[in-house]
Amino acid sequence: QVIGGAGLDVDFSLESPSGRLLVSESRRSDGVHTVEPTEPGDYRLCFDNSFSTISEKLVFFELIFDSAQEEEEEEEEEEGDAWVEAAEPEATLDIKIEDIKESIETMRGRLERSIQMQALLRAFEARDRNLQESNLGRVTFWSAFNVGLLLLVAFLQVYTLKSLFEDRRPLRT
Repeated sequence: QVIGGAGLDVDFSLESPSGRLLVSESRRSDGVHTVEPTEPGDYRLCFDNSFSTISEKLVFFELIFDSAQEEEEEEEEEEGDAWVEAAEPEATLDIKIEDIKESIETMRGRLERSIQMQALLRAFEARDRNLQESNLGRVTFWSAFNVGLLLLVAFLQVYTLKSLFEDRRPLRT
């Protein structure tokens, strides 16, 4: 998401490690993309602002790796099960522990989604704040310009009225 700069747009592309173009967008202010990694290696993410060489852009982006989280959760479950087996709880206690573990995992997933949403909302807020500050500068400039123009017109009107009442006849002696 482009949160600052003139036009609030930028070109975006994503390439696989073999150089195959996966996503390409032109002059967009925001976007969400889901890509399934099909080959190992480094993917290339590019934000291109070459069409607007005068103005710089401030870009917010976030990468979320779902597969890595699932693998971590599986490892944590395997490690977490070791102490449960060592303790050999009774059947009712075993069910309660599983319920607690499930509740904790659900809560952890929801907290992660909350953190992601808060980051996205902060990006929206930053973009809107930059836009408001830009608008404030323009409004201030044009207000000052209009006040100056108003004073100039007032001065010209007073001068014109004063010149209408001046006596331009030569004095006779």
